[in-house]
Amino acid sequence: MNTTIESIINDIPSPCFVLEEGKLRKNLELIDSVQKAAGVTIILALKGFSMYSAFPLVHEYLSGATASSLNEIKLVNEYMGVPAHAYIPAYRDDEFDEVLARSSHVTFNSWSQWEKFSKKEIGVRSEEGWRKHFLLTPHSYLQSPSFGIRVNPQYSEVATDMYNPCVPGSRLGVTRDKLPDQLPEGLDGIHFHTLCENDSHTLERTLDALESRFGDLLHQAKWVNMGGGHLMTREGYDTDHLIGVLKRFREKYDVEVIMEPGSAIAWQTGVLVATVLDVFDSQGIDVAVLDTSFAAHMPDTLEMPYKPRIRDAYQEPVSGKPTYRLGGMTCLAGDFMGDYSFDQPLQVGDRLIFEDMIHYTMVKTTTFNGVGLPAIGVLKENGQFKLVREYGYESFKDRLS
Repeated sequence: MNTTIESIINDIPSPCFVLEEGKLRKNLELIDSVQKAAGVTIILALKGFSMYSAFPLVHEYLSGATASSLNEIKLVNEYMGVPAHAYIPAYRDDEFDEVLARSSHVTFNSWSQWEKFSKKEIGVRSEEGWRKHFLLTPHSYLQSPSFGIRVNPQYSEVATDMYNPCVPGSRLGVTRDKLPDQLPEGLDGIHFHTLCENDSHTLERTLDALESRFGDLLHQAKWVNMGGGHLMTREGYDTDHLIGVLKRFREKYDVEVIMEPGSAIAWQTGVLVATVLDVFDSQGIDVAVLDTSFAAHMPDTLEMPYKPRIRDAYQEPVSGKPTYRLGGMTCLAGDFMGDYSFDQPLQVGDRLIFEDMIHYTMVKTTTFNGVGLPAIGVLKENGQFKLVREYGYESFKDRLS
């Protein structure tokens, strides 16, 4: 079907995230072709895309998912039906047993976490001990997970410090000087994550840095998790080069290679539909207030920061065209985005379509100021719009007490 968002705009509540199912499948098909050609395992990273109503489609192509909290782990178990790959910067004593029972892989962020929790788990390493220990645990997968350690190769090409795990004093990963020359028994994997929407050439240079510091340990490992940030679904990404890099690395160290992209899964697979609520002049600047919020619904635009694209609008002001400073509906003074130009003046009730708002946006929404969360819908492959979820007062109240 060739149905567009514009053609069904009146069927969509506002504000609303709309996933385009056909575009998601196209991304998954590309990713699946990479994992098959390279002989690697690619899994979903929930921190980038947690729309569990789409998990059955994702699971047609990807075998599992990685989680960074017990709640995410439970979501993987419930909606994919598989144990999770778990990585949490610091495990809680009161959650760790359940993390073990629900996970196939557990990665530790520090050597002290490994020493603390590996001792706790020694008594249930055998299958018999594992079954006895977790017999009454819901969703127990009755097998001991494989353990790994996150390392810091001290090399990253991420320009924004907020997203760079290799800045001095980073809390993410262990540097080489903190590790022994031999991986202890039971520690099977090496994990790193230093990319953010990068290409395969950045990965290649990162692997050079990883090998220069951790090459001896890579030869001892059973698996290497290369984390996320591999934006292989972006136009112009050289997937053939990526496949070659992955195959050479996998064969050199005789390891299973795991990748867990966040953005690449849902890259350019959907939008955020919003409505103009008010238009007025503010000291010579035309302002349009929307029924959405940059701070509460699109926080990455302020964190990264970046200026989101709007369909049929000019990204930068154009002389002679109607130009507006777009603002959100919270009382935060900084809840606004830069100026956009349009071919026609904006009117109250006009719909705006923010592009590429599915990955990393939906997972970060808040109800700051009591603003309602955007609804969630799907443009199905058959051309029909399906409203998946709407939110109201209870969603706001449930976060408070």
